[in-house]
Amino acid sequence: MICSTLCPAKINTFLAVDPPDHSGYHPIRSYFQAISLSDHLTIQDSPTGKDQIFCNWPDLPANNTLTKSLRLARELVPIAPLKITLNKQIPSEAGLGGGSSNAAALLRCLNLMFPDTVTIQFAREIAFAVGADVPYFLIGGFAQAEGYGQILTPLPDQQSQFLLIVKPEEGMSTPAAYKALDSAPRPTKDFPDSYQTLYNDFERVAPCICGEITERLQVHGSTSALMTGSGTAVFGFFPSHSAAERAKLNLEAENLGQVFIANTLSRDESLCTTLSS
Repeated sequence: MICSTLCPAKINTFLAVDPPDHSGYHPIRSYFQAISLSDHLTIQDSPTGKDQIFCNWPDLPANNTLTKSLRLARELVPIAPLKITLNKQIPSEAGLGGGSSNAAALLRCLNLMFPDTVTIQFAREIAFAVGADVPYFLIGGFAQAEGYGQILTPLPDQQSQFLLIVKPEEGMSTPAAYKALDSAPRPTKDFPDSYQTLYNDFERVAPCICGEITERLQVHGSTSALMTGSGTAVFGFFPSHSAAERAKLNLEAENLGQVFIANTLSRDESLCTTLSS
């Protein structure tokens, strides 16, 4: 039995972060949107009788979101040893949710392979234990997030849009970004009246290169641009695929970082998972 699935990246078109509460965690309000920049995950029974993880990215740590998801799931249900193959394209420390998407993809596959034991509700509980963004990737598409990211409301699919993502060489870990954000007071920001309104509290503490990338995206034809998540990737929407392609060539020549062309995904597209014998 072989299960294959996309692990799409996400962008935050809106992200407001409250100060930490009594639990020490930061309540958020956000809109998540899945995009076509994706990793790819394949899972099958292990021929060696023990877990195997193969990844094209040599920097994948031994303890990662895949191993954590599998370990937590096995604490409650029996799961045979697996051969896991991960082809990564989503850059790290980008705010694109690559690791979270990998974890959710594993849980979706386990649900498809072992539906009687790894139920959807079980997968959701494991997802939040792994990381705050992981539950979103079980819903995909366009969604509203509240609480610590675990209160999710699926929203209607939006019209597909083309975008460029620029990931500068400089990264920022999520803990470092939250620490920097808490170093100064900020106003509370509620959900906007329009889904098209772009906003991200983390732009207050982003490296200067992120602001430069935002400006260059707009110079090259982006209708709007914003840093995603806690950074440091910046995305810009474009009116057409050809406009995005032209801008990609120009931005690559400016050496601002890795440049990816993508489009937004519907819910069904972002959750595409197949099972074969």
